[in-house]
Amino acid sequence: MSKNCTNDGCNCTPNSAIKCSVTNCAHHCQDVDHCGLTSIQVGTHEANPTMDQCTDCQSYRKL
Repeated sequence: MSKNCTNDGCNCTPNSAIKCSVTNCAHHCQDVDHCGLTSIQVGTHEANPTMDQCTDCQSYRKL
C-alpha cells in the first residue's frame, strides 16, 4: 500500500488525489504538495469532532 519513505530521498510518485503541504512528513513528495501514499487514514482526537482542527492524518510519519 505505501512506500517506507518518499520525502527523504526515495522515489516519490505524487498521488494527485491527496493534496498535502506538510513538508516534514515522510510521505510528502518534495517537489509538489501531494502525498506519495495510495491512500491515507484520517481520524480524530476528539470524542465528538466539530471542526476541521479536530481531525488528524493518522498516516503522518515524521521524517
